[in-house]
This record gives sequence, structure tokens and C-alpha cells, in this order.
Amino acid sequence: MKPLLKVDGARLWQSLMDMAQIGATPGGGVRRLALSEEDRLGRALFAQWCREANLTVSVDEVGNLFARRDGTNPHAAPVLVGSHLDTQPHGGRFDGVYGVLAALELVRVLNDAGVVTEKPIEIVSWTNEEGARFTPAMLGSAVFTGAMPLADALARRDAHNVSLADALIATGYRGTRATGTPVDAYFEAHIEQGPVLEANGTQIGVVTGGQAIRWLDVTVTGMAAHAGTTPMPYRKDALFAAAQIALELERIVAGYAPRGLATIGEIGIPDASRNTIAGQVSFTVDLRHHDDGEVDAMSEALRDTCAHIAAQRGVQVAVDTYWRSVATPFDGSCVALVQDAVNALGYTSERIVSGAGHDAILLASHCPTAMVFIPCVGGLSHNEAEDALPDDVTRGANVLLNAVLARAGTTSASTSTVDSH
Repeated sequence: MKPLLKVDGARLWQSLMDMAQIGATPGGGVRRLALSEEDRLGRALFAQWCREANLTVSVDEVGNLFARRDGTNPHAAPVLVGSHLDTQPHGGRFDGVYGVLAALELVRVLNDAGVVTEKPIEIVSWTNEEGARFTPAMLGSAVFTGAMPLADALARRDAHNVSLADALIATGYRGTRATGTPVDAYFEAHIEQGPVLEANGTQIGVVTGGQAIRWLDVTVTGMAAHAGTTPMPYRKDALFAAAQIALELERIVAGYAPRGLATIGEIGIPDASRNTIAGQVSFTVDLRHHDDGEVDAMSEALRDTCAHIAAQRGVQVAVDTYWRSVATPFDGSCVALVQDAVNALGYTSERIVSGAGHDAILLASHCPTAMVFIPCVGGLSHNEAEDALPDDVTRGANVLLNAVLARAGTTSASTSTVDSH
């Protein structure tokens, strides 16, 4: 496949830097929690840019934001391209937003070069991908693909008891477009969020799918008592039990190296007091592996360990499954289009399985799907210091452009190169 066009790398970089000013943090990162005022401003700027590119903007019932460029075939389902604009509380300038603005740059280049596609192209910014304000993560794409009922999503509440429905209304993003509309294919560009590409000196990651993810909620219930009058042998200390479980979890996952991963990301002691033995401790567990069966095995081993520690310490331990995402292969034909674009552009690449959850994982059950990864500096993400190099940003967008063009089909095109990076 011979590339028809390349993106304007300087324009794409400037768009990223302009968007990064909305919700900018003192540490150089970004805070744009889903459907916050900062997210509203980011969406407004993106929608403005889309209208300036002669795109038709619409919003669905869960707040997913779409921008459509028509094709010559009015009956064809669109090729969907995008990611998300929301961030972690102390997030970076590239996670999610890169995929949205690379899609916008793709359209800008098509406009500049007079390229007409057969199939429509739609850019999408999904609602609440991060899961930092409302849970679960990838909420907007879950509703779009039917993985979550709309009513369930609208009822979700944040830490301040604000429902998603109320947040949509407050920001003006409770749209009327139906969810789950037909899609020809979905492409998403993203920073890797890990160190593999950079460590290997590889320019592009051709993503073959996403690994399995399991979120568990663990609650340890002991007995609250006075810290100064209760001898150690008489205690039912929920925190010491939780600490032992955490250490055992680390040991369990070591047996599934190098692909097995476990994280305790949140921990809480209700009604905590400095001089009171913890009567209850709750914490989250995030388990990941490329193979569903291995995640099942890690989960069962953790449950067995919890039961053993509970009996040993005289406490109760409940383990509940909060959310699961199965290992998901991407569509072979779409992955091949990404690889063809990489080869035609002369970039180095490697096949890679996504370690993070992405909207593309959910879209893969709805339509043919593929992803493009670029390196990020130090493999760092979900951090204010998250960074990517301009040349990598440009290369990933060039791959995205040509893979999408191959899927959408061109009926007329210029052979000029807008940017030679």
C-alpha cells in the first residue's frame, strides 16, 4: 500500500499543546475529569475545531461526542476513529487526547488535499474512559456497544454523589443521538503507556488485542477495639489481615510472571481513628494477564488465600467481582491495514498486546477494530510527567491516516505530502 498523504506534524503537536492548557496542573500534567467543567471546556474546543473542519457534530445519550465527514456512499456505515478527552486526576497531556486529535488531524489533511472517501469517517471522543470520576472505566463505549444498559450508566454516581445523568445535563452533553449505531470499523491511536516500544527502539506498536482484566473488591471485617487495652493475641485486626493478604497476592502473581499483574489501587478504613484497632478495611484488586484462564487462576488463588487468612486471624473476608474484561483479539484485516501502513511508511514496528484497557477493547465486540501504539517517554502514563516525542506523535498519526484511508476507500486523492516527518 503506497501512502497517499502524511499529516502536518507541527499542527497536530500544537493542537495537543493547546488542549493541554485546559485543566493544566502545576506539575505539567492535566486534570480533566469526565464531565467536569474542564472536560466541558475541552469538549467545546474540540467541537469548535471539528466545525471549523466542516464536520457535523452530534452527541449521543451518554455524552459520546461525534464529528462526521461524509463519504460518497450515503448508505455506508462510517469508519470510526478516536479515543477520549477525559484524564486521571493527575494525568498527562497525551493519554486519550492523542487518539482524538490524531483523528482530527487526519480529517484536516483529507480536507487540505481534497481527498474524498467512499465511506464516511467519524471522529469520536468517548465519555468517561478513565473511570476516574465514574466507574467503571470505558463507560461511554460500554453503553455504545451494549455492554452496559444506558439506564445503568446514567445512574452511576461519583464520590460526591453526583449522578452521570446530572453531570451530563450540567455540562450540556446529554445528547439525543441514539447509542449503538452501525460502524464499519474502529481505529484508535494511543501512547503505549508502557516501556516496551521505547526499550526496544521500535517506532510503532501494531496492537493485536487487549489482555484480560479483573477488578475485585475485598472487604476484611474484624473487630474495632481500644489500641491501648487490647493485648495483641486478643485482637481481630482487619488492617494486619489486609496487609498479609496484600503480601500473599504479590507472591501469587509472581508465579504468573512476566505477564501476570496485580495492583491494589485503593484502600480505606471507615471511621478510622489513631487509637482504635481497624475493625474493617476495604481495598481494590486489579488483576491482568494476556490469558483469561490465568486471570481466573490468580483470582481463585487470591480467594483461597483470603479464606485461609480469615480462619487464621479470626476475621471475615469477602471478595466480590466488580468488573471484568476478557482477553480480546482485534480484527485481523484491520490489524493488517495498520501493518501495511507501517511497512509503506518505512517505520519499524512490533506486534504488541495492550496492557491497558481502552475503548477499542469494547468496540472489538461491536465492529472490526485495531489500534496504533506509539512510544511514551520512560513508559510513564497516568502521571503529570507523561510525555511523548513529536516525531513519534507524527509517525503514529501517519499510520492511522493511511490505515483509515485504506478502510474508508478513496474516490479522489492528491498525492502531495503535507508533512515529511
